[in-house]
Amino acid sequence: MIDPTSLTDSGLQHEELFPIREVSRLTGINPVTLRAWERRYGLIQPTRTESGHRLYSRADIDEVRHILGWIERGVAVSKVGKILARNRGGEVRPSEVADPPSVDEHEKWQALLGQAVRAFDEVRLERVYGQVFASYPLSVVFQDILMPVWQELRIAHDGFGHTSEWLFLDTFLRARAWQRLQLAREQQEVRVVLTALPEQCRELELLVCALLLGSSEIAVSVLAPGQPLEELSLVCERMAPDALVLFSNHSPAADLPKRLARLALALDCPLLFAGEGSELAQDSLVGSQIICLGGEGRLMRRRLQQALDGHLDT
Repeated sequence: MIDPTSLTDSGLQHEELFPIREVSRLTGINPVTLRAWERRYGLIQPTRTESGHRLYSRADIDEVRHILGWIERGVAVSKVGKILARNRGGEVRPSEVADPPSVDEHEKWQALLGQAVRAFDEVRLERVYGQVFASYPLSVVFQDILMPVWQELRIAHDGFGHTSEWLFLDTFLRARAWQRLQLAREQQEVRVVLTALPEQCRELELLVCALLLGSSEIAVSVLAPGQPLEELSLVCERMAPDALVLFSNHSPAADLPKRLARLALALDCPLLFAGEGSELAQDSLVGSQIICLGGEGRLMRRRLQQALDGHLDT
């Protein structure tokens, strides 16, 4: 945290101020998005030092959380400023506003993505991708906008050209997901290993899960698809992670609970299960040592943090 006494404006010396990296850690919003909210939409106006560094007050951090609340409810970031301005006299929470235009907004972005993919135009796709990330948090971008387009193309292979379109989008998104994972690995104190159950998901689904689970405190290392379940105890012995997360988007096999129970006994770290498969297997894992995280991004990250803190029961 920057020492307020270093500021030239003496009126700010009695207020606690935070650099953008600390605000990102506290709110989960990356610095690029915070700067975009300021420059493009004027949503936040942090204090500047003489050298140009941004400093945020407690009120600014609360404002960031209010903005995030509206965005997670589906309101486009371009409309959040008007809502905040209208309601500053008497605060209105997102839960008090009915029927935000989330579906329409998401469908508009999906249509723009589809147009870029059908044209095999990577420059246009990159531009839309960047605009979406400036408008919504990561969980909304992937779960509500990008992955539905990817999934629709994946199952539409019966039409001529659909396979090529899906491969084009899949290659683009896998590269961007890997890039984001690499950029996120800085100084996180907690290390989590993520792997898929054999033949239970596509690589992009696994990478998106890693992005949804990661945070400024948690670094996620992804093992390659095809990792043998039986060798995970060896991998964890050598990597010494704080937790091992298995991922699946398929219905669990009948013998999965027994296989997971054997694996949990061989590990020196907690064993967690994420994805739609974990929701389907949850009843069969009641009373075991395996912790189910679910398949929704914000819920998965919250449950992972609770499990790491020892506050989430199996």
